[in-house]
Amino acid sequence: MARLSAGQIVIVDWRDGLPNEPNKRRPAVVVEDTDLFSVDFPNVILVPLTEHSDFAITQLSVVIDPTEANQCPSRCYALSHAITTISKRRIMQTTASHITGEQLRMIRLQCAESIGL
Repeated sequence: MARLSAGQIVIVDWRDGLPNEPNKRRPAVVVEDTDLFSVDFPNVILVPLTEHSDFAITQLSVVIDPTEANQCPSRCYALSHAITTISKRRIMQTTASHITGEQLRMIRLQCAESIGL
């Protein structure tokens, strides 16, 4: 797998999720500081994206409106409170889809807030 970069949108296969966990393929944003991890590290830190506003906690989600850069088909929400680490084997890379630097900064701040930092 090619190197993942912070802010990149990928597709994650969560099809074996338990009840109340994602249980399908869905987009997510890479949020890890990719300079900290070797390309060979088997996992990646990310937050899921959803089109459903009812899953988004307002103060812990970033609104992502469709742009040419992110290739989102409609408004979606980065669920910063749902930060997770997942195997790279579950990831399919997209063709250069990414969020803005400001959106990544806000997601990272919300991730820190959601774990009490």
